[in-house]
Amino acid sequence: QDQLVESGGGLVQAGGSLRISCAASGRTFSRNAMGWFRQAPGKEREFVAAITGSGSRTYYADSVKGRFTISRDNAKNMVYLQMNSLKPEDTAVYYCAGTSGSYRVVSPGQYNYWGQGTQVTVSS
Repeated sequence: QDQLVESGGGLVQAGGSLRISCAASGRTFSRNAMGWFRQAPGKEREFVAAITGSGSRTYYADSVKGRFTISRDNAKNMVYLQMNSLKPEDTAVYYCAGTSGSYRVVSPGQYNYWGQGTQVTVSS
């Protein structure tokens, strides 16, 4: 399985933007759908966005639709999450994950491998 390493998290004011990245190592990257999840303190890990292996299709949680954009660059083995119009409730640790299954799966249990996470904090 691929190894995943997230980066780009940080502190941003409400209404601001941030792009987080996920670097994958391994041979299966372009064949797997990739997703972003997040987990706030005291809450369960929740689905944010996903993208097919080819990058042709994306899927978003209603809470981020229209504000966040997931993308990937298979030549660089990278996945990105562009986050605009950030809100304090977007504060969480953001995780990159990969699955050999459908990109429309929102359950964390259906993803096969995970990164270590990157903290995103949105101040009001």
